[in-house]
Amino acid sequence: MKAVIYNGPRDVTVSNVPDARIEKPTDAVVRMTATNICGSDLHMYEGRTSFEKGRVFGHENLGQVIEIGPGVDRVKKGDWVCLPFNVGCGFCENCERGLTGFCLTCNPGTAGAAYGFAEMGPYQGGQAELLRVPYADFNCLSLPADAAEKQDDYVMLSDIFPTGWHATELAGVLPGETVAIYGAGPVGLMATHSAIIKGAARVFVVDSHDDRLALAKKLGGIPVDMRRCDPVQEILGHTDGLGTDRGCECVGYQCCDRHGKEASSYTMNSLVASTKATGGIGVVGVFVPQDPGAKDELAKQGKMAFDFGALWFKGQQIKTGQANVKAYNRRLRDLIHVGKATPSAIISHRLGLDQAPDAYQHFDARDEGWTKVVLKPAA
Repeated sequence: MKAVIYNGPRDVTVSNVPDARIEKPTDAVVRMTATNICGSDLHMYEGRTSFEKGRVFGHENLGQVIEIGPGVDRVKKGDWVCLPFNVGCGFCENCERGLTGFCLTCNPGTAGAAYGFAEMGPYQGGQAELLRVPYADFNCLSLPADAAEKQDDYVMLSDIFPTGWHATELAGVLPGETVAIYGAGPVGLMATHSAIIKGAARVFVVDSHDDRLALAKKLGGIPVDMRRCDPVQEILGHTDGLGTDRGCECVGYQCCDRHGKEASSYTMNSLVASTKATGGIGVVGVFVPQDPGAKDELAKQGKMAFDFGALWFKGQQIKTGQANVKAYNRRLRDLIHVGKATPSAIISHRLGLDQAPDAYQHFDARDEGWTKVVLKPAA
């Protein structure tokens, strides 16, 4: 099968690799029809992680089941399914509690597994023609009859839509509240979409790219261009100096300050400053225990100069962590099905698998107009 292979920093190719196959009775094999390039793929693409050369990228996956193992009962051949990026077993302590992003079975020695991701187990990614799905009955989200027609919406259920929703859940967003979202990449845009669906009164979206800010406005957000203003002061000015009720961090450890200089603490300290006293902050941007590629000595150790005193004095709460996709994906699927959620609105490019190397280059460079890429292996 063809697959997107990592060869080293900023070097991916589409190569032939052995077909994905049934390895355990509980496996399924899915023919990929839509698989996204995610912002967190760029951490690996840029060589900022321990992702091994020769492995397949891709954790945002959707397609049709073409083969099932003898231990699979619910999922059938021909089913359209979306796969949560979390690989979960369904029976460990964390999975039973709904914390599928922290499965204790699928990546022994740590909590959490994923397709095609550094330090998240041996599972190949779905930027390929075929994908092996472990514990298929548990991990496959079955899709309704409009799956083929709306697959560009449903594929967002694999990661970014639930992750954006998770940001608002961690922050505690309630109807009528004000929200500040730092980052208008795909996850930040999905957090914007989620906050609007939840009934937030105003959603401020901070970024420095015209195309992303325009999408945030299209989704109902209030764009804040950090190149032209101090976002904290801008948000305070719109909230009588109090700050927003809630804040969401949707950038992660490679965030930059107003001048485009990488500064891993910038978004977190800005959120503390622009969120009101006793407000809630949700952090879904990726922060890592070690970042050897960082220029800052603290950042190399996965640490930052964080304004904890202000956080404590304001009585704020921070919740963090990757999304437990299965906690949300069924309800979000149904919002898509009835037309109340349209996450495909952020897609800028729909490309064949062979175009992946060029797509990675443009997306990594944050080139104008490259907001979300969906690869079509079956095209």
